[in-house]
Amino acid sequence: MNTAIIGGGAAGMFAACNINTFHPCHTITVFEKKPQFLSKVKISGGGRCNLTHASASVADLLKSYPRGANSLKKVFHQFSHQQTMQWFESRGLRLVVQDDGCVFPASQNAMSVVNLLMKHALINKVRLQPSSEIVALIPIGNGFELHLKDREKAVYFDRVIVTTGGIPSLSGFDWLKASGHEIIPPAPSLFTFKLEGNAITSLSGNVVNPVRVSIAGTHFTANGPLLITHWGMSGPAILKLSAFGARHLYEKKYCFKIRVNWTGILNEEDVRHQLNSIRKRDVTRKVVNSRPEGLPSRLWEYLLVTTGISEDQKWDQIGNKSLNQLANRICNDEYTVSGKTTFREEFVTSGGISLQCVNMSTLESKVCPGLYFAGEVLDIDGLTGGFNLQAAWSTGYVASMMQ
Repeated sequence: MNTAIIGGGAAGMFAACNINTFHPCHTITVFEKKPQFLSKVKISGGGRCNLTHASASVADLLKSYPRGANSLKKVFHQFSHQQTMQWFESRGLRLVVQDDGCVFPASQNAMSVVNLLMKHALINKVRLQPSSEIVALIPIGNGFELHLKDREKAVYFDRVIVTTGGIPSLSGFDWLKASGHEIIPPAPSLFTFKLEGNAITSLSGNVVNPVRVSIAGTHFTANGPLLITHWGMSGPAILKLSAFGARHLYEKKYCFKIRVNWTGILNEEDVRHQLNSIRKRDVTRKVVNSRPEGLPSRLWEYLLVTTGISEDQKWDQIGNKSLNQLANRICNDEYTVSGKTTFREEFVTSGGISLQCVNMSTLESKVCPGLYFAGEVLDIDGLTGGFNLQAAWSTGYVASMMQ
């Protein structure tokens, strides 16, 4: 049996490393359109490769997937994040788990992961074909005919696993759509927010933790640290919000309003009570010198100014009206977002092959028997923290079974 893997990223190479476990007689060929394999793995985690997340359970792991969580449950119960860690460690890669649950190679170098996968692909006699772009996939009898760009002669394979990763344009899916698969239009996920010309950017470098941030007029909300940047807002809370709201924000063309609760957990009444307690306690102190716990001093100064309170005012000069306005500003601070920026180079794309076209227990196509999908080419995406790579490892492994 000849098996082709289209895409030499995390899912594709992991599938290549595991096929012989289930099918020792298969000949495996990996086609990668770029000159190098595993290029995205090399830059993941800032070059350190956050290869998974040490969640307490599969149920906890699934909470970090804005799309595809229910379908991934069937995949993760066959190959979980714990099994991923065992797979790498049993092959000599020592891992470390950070306090936040992120898992990295002990070397803190993504090349440790890349080299291990390339080594085991070669051990399994996988044929690697770089700079080889597939432009057409045609079912022929019990197999498939693959047409490569700039090559006249097609090649035939008995089984095919598609692991091309996220494709940013809808036209990039034309060759898969032609085989009868429904495509969910791609849209960016995991991005930061631009706040052009907003005074908040003068606080660049400030981290506020925790905050609660939401997209006005929707149910999308996220909690966690927020980083103020020279272009707008970033940090885990913003990235999580961008992921869960990805489809909505795409439709809005990235022009929308967000609301920030700078306390993270307190409501307006609680903050009003806290401010009133400070006013009674620090009667003659300047307002700028007494602030609610957890608010950075520069942010506190900014909130005072934008509420119309002078830094020279003392607490006994703050009336109830000003106090209520300040409490509202702290809990419901609104900003107009005018665009997005990519988070480092760890871009993630929502959309792709509709999960309705795939048997998620085996990852085999319901349209073309013998064709499998794994990785980000599916309409599955996760948050930062090792979740996207975990989806790649697990789907790549299950696809390699070719049940």
